Amino acid sequence: MPRVVLMGMASRRFAGGLSEFDVEADTFRRLITELEARYPGLGRQVEDGMAIAIDGTIYQDAYGARIGPDSEVVLIPKIAGG
Repeated sequence: MPRVVLMGMASRRFAGGLSEFDVEADTFRRLITELEARYPGLGRQVEDGMAIAIDGTIYQDAYGARIGPDSEVVLIPKIAGG
């Protein structure tokens, strides 16, 4: 099962302080669905305010990205700036 690493305040706000956990998903779209079901609000937070790295590759648009059974998915808060 893929390992999710949740960085920033989202781990405390949505996941009860968990910063790493396994999620059964083979696509980014499925990952969002699973996160939202397990931790209400987290799926939306990931979509709206987080960058995604799958196995070290950062994705701007991850919806078509495949996630392998041994993948590491890192969810990183986006940094706003001007």
